Amino acid sequence: MEQNWIVGPNDRMLVTGANGFIGVRVVKLLLDYGFRNLRCFVRPTSRLDSLKQVLNEYGASGETEIVAGDLTSRSDCEAAAHGVRVAFHLAAGFDKSFAGAFMNSALATRNLVESLLEVGRLARFVNVSSFAVYSNLQMRRGELLAEDAPLEDSPHGRWDAYGFGKLKQEQLVRRYGEERRVPFVILRPGTVFGPGKKDLTGRIGIGTFGIFLHVGGSNVLPLTYVDNCAEAIVRAGIVPGIDGQTFNVVDDDPLTSREFLRAYKAANPEFRSIRMPYTVAWILSRAWEWYSQASKGQLPPAFNRRRCAAEWKGNRYSNEKLKRALAWTPRVPMSEAMTRYLSQFAPVRER
Repeated sequence: MEQNWIVGPNDRMLVTGANGFIGVRVVKLLLDYGFRNLRCFVRPTSRLDSLKQVLNEYGASGETEIVAGDLTSRSDCEAAAHGVRVAFHLAAGFDKSFAGAFMNSALATRNLVESLLEVGRLARFVNVSSFAVYSNLQMRRGELLAEDAPLEDSPHGRWDAYGFGKLKQEQLVRRYGEERRVPFVILRPGTVFGPGKKDLTGRIGIGTFGIFLHVGGSNVLPLTYVDNCAEAIVRAGIVPGIDGQTFNVVDDDPLTSREFLRAYKAANPEFRSIRMPYTVAWILSRAWEWYSQASKGQLPPAFNRRRCAAEWKGNRYSNEKLKRALAWTPRVPMSEAMTRYLSQFAPVRER
């Protein structure tokens, strides 16, 4: 195990959203790396079976705290932040309203960072963002979407409250870095998949109309297996010399949406879909967008050109910066990741 981390094995680490799909894996990997002084922050209504299973597996229940609270509460944030050296901020709001997304992403993050500055001993703040912050509207199909790609400048036009919240969250973290010298790293995972998450990503298509519409086909998916993503997050918290940087998280050997859907259908023989070419989706999205504007919002612009481009246009992705700066490599290759993901659909045989 490497020893040149920015913190020691006894330093306190905070993981928000610790019971989530990625958060549980982050906790597990921190224990794998030898860090035991963990504080797991969860919502009061959270199910904790998976998290407690991991803590019991490592015999860490007595050393690791589970703290229930709400990040919109300053007092709850202060309880979570006390003495923390590294904070992994995975908690996210999935509100459909822009106001709710702002409150649960940006304002909650502000409360947490302010508390860490007051009662923590902060060496690194790891902000887990999303590919949703990017805009590829003006990019060519197949063009490389790297960390310096354009950010979305009209999340309302894209009708994406989640992306809006993540954009505001990133802006806030960067401002704290500039004005208060908060040492931060931002990670933008692509499409995170793995056992425990059965739904198909919207980058493959939509099931809004009672049947799954497979949009595109040749568009490459920015896939990252959940365990590989979690390791990138952990290393972003402990590797020296990367403060202020942003990293995309995608695995090697990406699949196209057609390849992913074909494998998914093989594991789910009853699943049916209809393919819609990207050009048709673009035209229909433009028509939907036009009618929404003409009707003065009577029909929400849920489908529009910005969303169509972001999800189905198709770009290339790179993890070279992540590999170079964090010495990260996907532990689980794509072939094995797909096998693990699809295994959750195996039929249960009666004895």
